[in-house]
Amino acid sequence: QVPLVESGGGLVQPGGSLRLSCAASGLTFSTYDMDWFRQAPGREREFVAAIKWHGRNTYYEESGRFTISRDNAKSTVYLQMNNLKPEDTAVYYCAARYGVGAPLQWKDMDYWGKGTLVTVSS
Repeated sequence: QVPLVESGGGLVQPGGSLRLSCAASGLTFSTYDMDWFRQAPGREREFVAAIKWHGRNTYYEESGRFTISRDNAKSTVYLQMNNLKPEDTAVYYCAARYGVGAPLQWKDMDYWGKGTLVTVSS
């Protein structure tokens, strides 16, 4: 019902940077917490980062190299990834969870995107 479309993935060398985008439509974007997850080949999906609907709270599984942000006017959430490593190779998914009146969480997501592939290799 509510498509989330990721973009920005691709092939990057170790140490490089990428900025992933996730554009949402069909929902009141500014009321949803947004998360990024990733799934590496042969592995379970894992949490990467989350941002509250108002953008004032963020959480990272591995802080420092990644930065999550959002532009509610554009209904888009971003994941800036710096100093990428081969172990970052995965399909990256964005997800949305209604967040008004709830604490920031990275579970029980309401909507999922189809993912964008990030390959870190020389």
